[in-house]
Amino acid sequence: MDEMIKRINELAQKKKEQGLTAEEQAEQKELYKKYLANFRKNFEKQLDNTDVEYPDGRVVPFKDVKNIK
Repeated sequence: MDEMIKRINELAQKKKEQGLTAEEQAEQKELYKKYLANFRKNFEKQLDNTDVEYPDGRVVPFKDVKNIK
C-alpha cells in the first residue's frame, strides 16, 4: 500500500511539473481506482465495528441505525 501511495504522489508531482504520458495517465487512473476501492473496503470494516449510543441508553450497531426510526 505504501508503494502505491508513493507512486500516486510521484505521478501527481510529475503531472504538475511537466504533464503525463498516456501510459502514465492510465497508470494513475488505475492506481486511484485501486486506492479508492481499498479505502472504501477499510472504511466499511471500520463502520461494521462502530456502535451508536442513543440518549435513552440503547446501543445499536451502526449498520442497523438506518432501520431504526
